[in-house]
Amino acid sequence: MNWSLDSLGIIHSCYQEKFAVPRQPGLAPSARATLELLPPYNQPECVEGLEDFSHLWLTFLFHQNLEQGWKPRVRPPRLGGNQKIGVFASRSTFRPNGLGLSVVKLESIELQQGVKLHLSGVDLVDGTPIVDIKPYLPWADSLPDATASWAPEPPPLLRVVFDARVEQQLAHHTEGVWLRQLITEVLAQDPRPAYQKNDPQRIYGVMLAGANVKFAFHQQNEQEVIVVLELG
Repeated sequence: MNWSLDSLGIIHSCYQEKFAVPRQPGLAPSARATLELLPPYNQPECVEGLEDFSHLWLTFLFHQNLEQGWKPRVRPPRLGGNQKIGVFASRSTFRPNGLGLSVVKLESIELQQGVKLHLSGVDLVDGTPIVDIKPYLPWADSLPDATASWAPEPPPLLRVVFDARVEQQLAHHTEGVWLRQLITEVLAQDPRPAYQKNDPQRIYGVMLAGANVKFAFHQQNEQEVIVVLELG
């Protein structure tokens, strides 16, 4: 039996590409996005009462992965990218129906010229189609005694340092404080694919909030740190 889904809205996100998007929501609290609702769902009546909730569940499509299909077994990054597990025991983006679920913070609702939801703590790439919105209920949706097998806690964070020239650029940027925090939160998650972690000479680049961020991984005092080299 075939079913179809309507896109209720589109995400306009500070993440302009898949690379470096945190692998779970909330890991980069400074990450901003706007959810623009589409007709006929962009009526103020559809979001009446939503302003009384602090967080939302968003059901979305992994639209950039749909053409690649799904896989019965996947390699979660948390397991080093080498060990395979069943797709339903993971949060892999290569799923049978391409659906994802994310909890985000609702910052505000804009009702001029349609409906826009301003969000933070997102893990959604720009252009992501949203197919459902629900309020987050702490008493039902948070289960402190739940267990999580191979992902029992958040991943460890790497230290992020900035080249002096980048610090100067941020000091003169209109949103430099926020952008610095966003870059720090995103890169600290270590966005590298597992197969690239043995390439110390590699320089990486990612578009974040309109900035072309170039960075590399260095050893300092026997610890790996991320150095932000350029901000274009």
